[in-house]
Formats: sequence, C-alpha cells, structure tokens
Amino acid sequence: MRILLVEDDPSLASGIRLALKPENFTVDHLSDGVSALAALKEGEPFDVVILDLGLPRMDGMQVLEAVRRQGNRVPVLVLTARDAVDERIAGLDAGADDYLTKPFEVAELKARLRALLRRSSDQVNSALECSGIRLDPLTMQVSYQGKLVVLSRRELTLLQEFMSHPGRVFTRDTLTRLIYGWDEDVESNAIEVHVHHLRRKFFPHLIRTLRGIGYVMDKADQEQHP
Repeated sequence: MRILLVEDDPSLASGIRLALKPENFTVDHLSDGVSALAALKEGEPFDVVILDLGLPRMDGMQVLEAVRRQGNRVPVLVLTARDAVDERIAGLDAGADDYLTKPFEVAELKARLRALLRRSSDQVNSALECSGIRLDPLTMQVSYQGKLVVLSRRELTLLQEFMSHPGRVFTRDTLTRLIYGWDEDVESNAIEVHVHHLRRKFFPHLIRTLRGIGYVMDKADQEQHP
C-alpha cells in the first residue's frame, strides 16, 4: 500500500514514516501544498493521502478542494492542529474522508488508515484467491494450498497488485512506482528479483513475463471470495 504524506513538520513526518514502515506501507513525503497537488495531478498510484491543513505555498484545504474538483477520489485523511468543530466540518465538506487532530496516538492513525483502505477497496469481508493462493487484505496474510507463506513487504504488495488486477499488464516502471518510495534506491533488476521470489514461493507460471513489455497474472482461476 502506498501513502502520500503531506506534512511540513519534519520531525512529525519522520515519526509517521517510521511508525508506518512495519505496517507494509510505502510512504512518500512532501512538505508543501503545491508539490502535493502536482503529484496527485500526475496520477501517482497512491492508496491514501495524509494531508495536513497548515501547509506552506498552498493550504491543505485548497489542495483537497482542487483534488476533488479534478475527480480524484483517493481517500484523504486530514491531519491538523485545527480542532474547532467548524474547521472539521469544512474539511469533511471539502471532500476529506476522515479527520485526525494533533496531537494524536500512532495507534489511532494506523486504525483510521486501515478503515479508509477497507472502505476504499470495498473488500471489508473478502479475500483474493487464485490457483490455491489466498490473500486476505484485512490481515495481509497469504497462504498457498492451505499453508501460510511468508512474504516480504514488497513481495506482498506486488502479489496483491497482480491478484487485484488479473489480466492487466504492468510495466516494470509501474511496478517500481507501486512498491518503492521516491527516496529509495532501486536496483535496475529489483522487479525481476521480486517476481522471481514470488514464482519460487508459489509456482513458476504464477506471473508471465511479456518480453519488452512487462508482467501479467492471467485471469484464469482468479476469484474473489467472502
């Protein structure tokens, strides 16, 4: 899961990124509203946005309103020190999906993010299944032929993307953006290595390579179960 964190307090941003890293989130950080709006306009594949309101260059409320005018429905969790009721109402009316007032507990932030992701994916009680593989989006546990399989954070993200979009061809660049943050060093063969590991942990034809194009998980045997 990929998160865009828009927060101008460097210490708070650092703390949030550190807290979310063990939760299988890839967190990209921006510190001003103009940069955030530009990133969202470019269609970066974020699953949720954590948006501070008191931002330099462009207020968070303006960013939120502009994003919604563009028709972008990415879930947005507003994070702010403005605790007046009318401010919270204004944020929700502008298109925020949830609101968290500073200071806050990290556990509550994580819980709210999980709730947003469940609602946005419409997978509250569903699991993905394909050829003996089962991936539960709530617990992020994966099993193959009834036995649990341990995956790294990036392998798990990659598998979920393929299973959520059977038949879709992903280029290497697209997969890199999905599982790596902007500030992370990426080896030139990183995606090939992750795909190789997934094939080894399940079966060789799990993911097909389309030479010169990308990768695809075929639609055959792809199901979604309650």
